[in-house]
Amino acid sequence: MRPKLKKIGLIVAGPLLGVMLSLSYSAIADKETKPQLPLDDLRTFAEVFGKIKSDYVEPVEDKKLLTEAINGMLSGLDPHSAYLDADAFKDLQAGTQGEFGGLGIEVGMEDGFVKVVSPIEDTPAYKAGLKSGDLIMKLDDTPVKGMTLNDAVKRMRGKPDTKITLLVLRKGEAKPLTFVLTRAVIKTQSVKFKLSEPGYPYIRVTQFQEHTGEDLAKALKTLRDQNKEPFRGLILDLRNNPGGLLNAGVGVSAAFLPKGELVVYTEGRGEEAKMRLTANPENYVRGGARADYLRDLPADLKTLPMIVLVNGGSASASEIVAGALQDHKRAIIMGTQSFGKGSVQTILPMNNGTAIKLTTARYFTPKGRSIQAKGIVPDILVEEAIVNSPEHAAMLREADLTRHLSNPKDGEEKPVVPPAPEEKENKQETPAATPEGEQKDKSAAPTGPIEPGSKTDYQFNQALNLLKGLQILQRK
Repeated sequence: MRPKLKKIGLIVAGPLLGVMLSLSYSAIADKETKPQLPLDDLRTFAEVFGKIKSDYVEPVEDKKLLTEAINGMLSGLDPHSAYLDADAFKDLQAGTQGEFGGLGIEVGMEDGFVKVVSPIEDTPAYKAGLKSGDLIMKLDDTPVKGMTLNDAVKRMRGKPDTKITLLVLRKGEAKPLTFVLTRAVIKTQSVKFKLSEPGYPYIRVTQFQEHTGEDLAKALKTLRDQNKEPFRGLILDLRNNPGGLLNAGVGVSAAFLPKGELVVYTEGRGEEAKMRLTANPENYVRGGARADYLRDLPADLKTLPMIVLVNGGSASASEIVAGALQDHKRAIIMGTQSFGKGSVQTILPMNNGTAIKLTTARYFTPKGRSIQAKGIVPDILVEEAIVNSPEHAAMLREADLTRHLSNPKDGEEKPVVPPAPEEKENKQETPAATPEGEQKDKSAAPTGPIEPGSKTDYQFNQALNLLKGLQILQRK
């Protein structure tokens, strides 16, 4: 009997929950060969279930016990596998389409508290002053300790224009801080852009959503119209971008790579988890029937001098883009080492309207590098501009997460690198900075928030200097 086909999604995102993501591809959900159930272990499970039902201090519903068992089974695998109830599944689908209700924060768990990974720009959380590394202790009058991340996210969401009070522990503060936020419909803009100065466009991708590739193409056309002549160099900012849809990352890469070049490949146990995604429309245009949104872009974008900015908040799809452009020597990667999430999660819908987010594959850069628990190492290291900032001090990476997957290049397994396309000769590379040409910047570093792509954005300004052939100034 042929296996049934179910809609699933492939997502590559940082340690977030309920903020973004959606469905992306189709693949085989059921296997022809069913695994044998461990009967002895199932008897033990039934025995524990019965003891809880009969002896626990308070009555517990069967549904709650089974749901928590499923939660534990998935969360015990790695930091990114999870059970999604019906509401969380709907929120996940809405998030990647760029609109969802709530506060606008990317969150994880640490020591039983909800940890702010990053507030999303232009949202209630961002405007209220929540910062990366903040630990949320209470939601209204309810302590967070003991909640699951799913439960905490549900409490933070709600109808627009309703208020919620957060009690927050912040490093460096003597006592907890109180924030009163008003929930809103969060409409995230995944692509932001401007002409930093004539000939030098700046494009910031904050998340990889359903329409990110199309929005990038529109941004490039708008910038070209504004510039009225070919660009001299381009800065692509992927800092603090936690990832998102895999095909959106392929689309962004394809905007700057020759058609047919390998962007990323994946290796997993099942045949459907083994993919080779190239810079071709079938790998980034969703639905297949829609027109290739990259086809009308100027041809010189494939050879234009280019710098990609990354940092410890650049994860998954961001690392796929940076790794592909780095391997093909298409761009110089500048900034600090990225997050290091090299795994792909598949969204598997269940028959009852719920779903599971399951890690099904590791991904590799075109040259066979795994960034899992390592990240992308920049070609030119330029430290963050803000010194002694909570964001910098609290930055966590994949290697810091409990139960993170190992890196197969460390000896656990040896994936076979698929044959790569023939190397093209005379590829244009961006100018490289020589160590002896670097000088120390003696000016004082800012200590407050900065606007990406502004005059106070130190990394951005060093990228612009490099594109213009000027010396890079390193912080003392």
